[in-house]
This record gives sequence, C-alpha cells and structure tokens, in this order.
Amino acid sequence: MSSSTKQGRTGGPAKSHAQKKIAVLGCGKMGTILLESFLERKLITPQEAIATVQHGERSQELSRELSGVPVGTDNRAAVADAEIVLLCVKPQVLGQLLEEIAPALGPTTLVISIAASTTTSFIQQKLGKNIPVVRAMPNTPAMVGAAMTAVCAGPAATAQHVETAKHLFESVGRALIVDEKHMDAITALSASGPAFVFVILESLAEAGVKVGLPREMATTLAAQTLYGSAQLALETGHHPALLKDAVTTPAGCTIEGLMELEKGGLRVTLMNAVIKTTIRARELMTS
Repeated sequence: MSSSTKQGRTGGPAKSHAQKKIAVLGCGKMGTILLESFLERKLITPQEAIATVQHGERSQELSRELSGVPVGTDNRAAVADAEIVLLCVKPQVLGQLLEEIAPALGPTTLVISIAASTTTSFIQQKLGKNIPVVRAMPNTPAMVGAAMTAVCAGPAATAQHVETAKHLFESVGRALIVDEKHMDAITALSASGPAFVFVILESLAEAGVKVGLPREMATTLAAQTLYGSAQLALETGHHPALLKDAVTTPAGCTIEGLMELEKGGLRVTLMNAVIKTTIRARELMTS
C-alpha cells in the first residue's frame, strides 16, 4: 500500500479520513474515466477520494493522473469510512473483493457496482449485511462525456441512493433509472453497442474510400453523420423511421442505398447481434 493511502487511513488524517466521500476499487480504464469526471465537475475534491489498483507500481503514476488522489492496493483500508464505494473490477474477481471489504463497510455505505452480469442480490449476499447496493452499466463514450448509463436499485437501496448514483453517472453523459430485469438487455444494447456502431462507422468510411474520398475525410464525414443523426433522434424524440423518411425523397439517391441495406439484411443482423449479446450476458450471470 502506498504511503499516501496509509496516511489517509491513520493520519492527522482523522479529519481527512472522516471526509472521504468515495472509494474507487479497481481503478482501471472506466474507474479512472469516472473519477476524473467527478473531479473535473467538482463533485468531489482529491482529498475526498481514494482509489485502489491491483499492482503497487501503478499506484503512484495513477495518483499523479488523478490530481493527487491517493492510490494504493489495500481495498479494505480504502473503503473504511467512505460514503460511497464504486466497484470497477471485472466480474470474475468481484466475489473475492466483496468478501475482502465486507468487514470494513459501514452500515450506511452506498456500494455501486459497474461489473457486467453481476446482480445486486449476489453482491448483497457476498456483503452479508443490509448495505445499500446499486448496479450501474456505463459505456465507453464516457471517455468524451457522452456515456449512456443504466442504474438500478438493489434490495436495500432507497430512491435517494439510486438518485445519488444517477447524479454521479450524469457527470459522464446520460443516465437512466431502470428495473434490474432489463440489465442484461441494456448490457447488450448500450454497453456492447459502441462496438456495433464502430463496425458501421468503419464500413461507411471504407465505402467512402471505395468511391474516391480520402480516408481521413471519409472517416470524419461518417463519424459526424452518425453523431449528428443520434443527436437529432435524441433532441427531437421522433421515431427513427420518421427521421429516415425525412431524408428519403421519391426516386432519389437514398432509397437506392436503403434497398441495398435491406437486401443485405443489415436490420436483422443488428437485431440478432443485440439478441445474441443479451443471451451471453445472461449466461455469464449464471456461470
């Protein structure tokens, strides 16, 4: 454990220790994105946060990246007196982590997990006490403040706990409160969804190159077209079919392209991608 983490646990530090608002455990890519956003939007100060990583050699480097937030490897020390514990580890190691930190959690600590395919009831069972648990599923556009995060309540979580989690994730984009029964489908649609969109983006850009556009220009045109189309759908609230029809003039260019998409089965292929991914998310939960 780094000296900064030790100080946060024992130091003159009783005051600083009592002020610890959030502990981010397993502060990898997504944990770092979230914590940086919390700091940038002044939801917390560096003195009110602490983070952990698996390997000590990474801790000092990450602490510098996070504006001086203490980073160590002792998860149990990190959660002591924290108001919120954010679990950012992989699902395979979550059970072990929960057993490790359970004795150090206070009765009012809010535990938020972003581990895929891991239910709030599983987390509650591992903690062995009636601690409020919230499950969240953000996606990688959090890197640019454009995430879509779904948030759901565990058995002991109140509406206020869920609102607290929602407020945190709104710092990296949009957040939506959902029923936990939808989380596997949400994992497939919005968490895995960016990968599907990047395939579409790559394909559109490659097509642009095929018809004579420079690659960088084709990629920019395709990316901005996807971005603008998504913004239009979000801000108008119109059904995608209506927005599609607004672009499609009789006997024009667009209808030719749409016919090719239908011929190639793009619509059904995308639907099947989400369905198969949902099934896989459920399998991971039961394995």
